[in-house]
Amino acid sequence: MKKHPVTLIRGDGTGPELAAVTKTVLDATGVHFDWVEVEAGVDIMQTAGTPLPENVLASIRQTKTCIKAPITTPVGTGFRSVNVALRKEFDLYACIRPCKTYPGVRSRYEGVDLVIFRENTEDLYAGIEFKEGDSNTKQLMGVIAELSGAKIRPDSGISIKPISIFGTERITKAAFEYAKKHGRKKVTAVHKSNIMKFTDGLFLATARKVAESYPDIEFEDRIVDNMCMQLVQKPEDYDILVLPNLYGDVVSDLCAGLIGGLGIAPGENKGDGGIAIFEATHGSAPKYKGQNKVNPTAMLLSGVLMLDHLGEVDAARRLENAIAKVIREGKYVTYDMKPTRTDPTAVGTREMGQAIIKAMG
Repeated sequence: MKKHPVTLIRGDGTGPELAAVTKTVLDATGVHFDWVEVEAGVDIMQTAGTPLPENVLASIRQTKTCIKAPITTPVGTGFRSVNVALRKEFDLYACIRPCKTYPGVRSRYEGVDLVIFRENTEDLYAGIEFKEGDSNTKQLMGVIAELSGAKIRPDSGISIKPISIFGTERITKAAFEYAKKHGRKKVTAVHKSNIMKFTDGLFLATARKVAESYPDIEFEDRIVDNMCMQLVQKPEDYDILVLPNLYGDVVSDLCAGLIGGLGIAPGENKGDGGIAIFEATHGSAPKYKGQNKVNPTAMLLSGVLMLDHLGEVDAARRLENAIAKVIREGKYVTYDMKPTRTDPTAVGTREMGQAIIKAMG
C-alpha cells in the first residue's frame, strides 16, 4: 500500500497539541503516511536562532506535502510571519480557504459554502517596506515627489503595493480551474479599482481577461467594501471569491465569522511546483498552551484538504463526514462549540479527536 511522505510542523503555543491529535486522526483513516515531524516558531527560535530552520524547508522540499500547526506571529515587532516566509520560499501563490457551515456550530447563517482564493505573494504583503526616519525612506519620498508631485509627510513609514498581470493571471486561473473541477458555478473578483486604478485596476482587468477563457462559469466583480456588506447580507449569493493578498486575508476571516469562527476554517497553500502546505487559519492561542482545550476542527479539516490533494478522496469524505457528525451531535466537542463556553460537558482536544475516530467506524 502506498505511503505518503508528509512533513508535520508542530508549531508553538497550542500547535503541538493540535499536531498530535491531527496526526492520530489522519492515521486512523487507514491512509498510510511517512511522517517527518519538524519544529518551527517561537519555541525553536530560542535554540536555533531562527523561527524557520533550514531542516524544515529541506523536509518540505523532499516530501512536497506539509501540514502545519499554528505558529505565533509577533504583532508590530520581532520576526516576520513564518507563514508568509513559507509561501514566499516555495512560491505558494494560492491560499485556498473553504468556508462552509456545519450543523451544530453556532452561527447566524445556514447554508454558507464559499471558497476564498487569496493571492499570496504580491500586494502589501510583499514585504516591501521603508521605515520611518530611515535615509532610504527620505530618498524614496524625494523620488515620489519628483515623479508624481505627491508629498508624503516626513514622519511616515511606507509600504509598496505591487500587483502584476502574471500574479493575477495565475491566481484567477487557479480559481476557475477549481470551479471546473468541483462543479462550482461562479467566480467573483474582489478589488478596489475605483480608487487604486493602476494596481487593483490591473487586477480587475486581468481577471476579466482570464474569465473569457471560461465561458461556462459566471464571472462578476465587487468592490471590497461592498463585498463585505454583501457577504453579511446574503452570503448564499456567492461561490468562489478571488482577491489580492490583503483583501483576501480580511475577507477570509469575515467568511470564517459567517460559519462560526476560525475554529472551523481550514486552509491550503499551493503553487505550480508540486508543493502544498495545509494549515488551520487561526492563531496559536498561547494562553491555552498545554491545557488540552482548543478546538482541533480547523486543523482536521485542513487534513481533509490534504487527503483530497493526495488523491485519497474516500478517506477525505469519511473524515469530513465524521467531523460533521461529531459537531452535529454536539456531545464530544470543545468548550467553544457548546451552547455556552462554560458548559461543564465540554471535552478536550484529544477527546474530540477520539470521538471523530470513533465516528469514522
